[in-house]
Amino acid sequence: MSDLQHIIHYLKKQHVLSLCCASDAEIWCANCFYVFDESRMAFWLMTDTRTRHGALMQARSHVAGTVNGQTKTVLLIKGVQYRGNAQLLDGEQEALAREAYCRRFPVARTVLSPLWEIILDELKMTDNTLGFGKKQIWQRA
Repeated sequence: MSDLQHIIHYLKKQHVLSLCCASDAEIWCANCFYVFDESRMAFWLMTDTRTRHGALMQARSHVAGTVNGQTKTVLLIKGVQYRGNAQLLDGEQEALAREAYCRRFPVARTVLSPLWEIILDELKMTDNTLGFGKKQIWQRA
């Protein structure tokens, strides 16, 4: 399995990411449920524009964060760091993302919050099950 396929496989099995946003002197992190879209190399997430992280993403689209499990054993640590650009979705792309998001998280059908897309520029996975400190990296061309 290629490095990229290994990262994709991991991201599809997880469902919560940490999202770090900043604008001027303000910085904030949040945890969000996500759906990973392999064809666009993007995360789809739902959050209101009035949340602190939603307001920060509107002010400055560049974001970073992590996706990781919660193992207590160092040799089983797996996780991904990412950076990319967030944008509010609309039209056909929003409908496609909402359908996928609600399929994965059915409770979201009752929520009217907007959907966002984080177009990924870089992924770095650490997977100690492949060897201590083993890194796999993907960058958008």
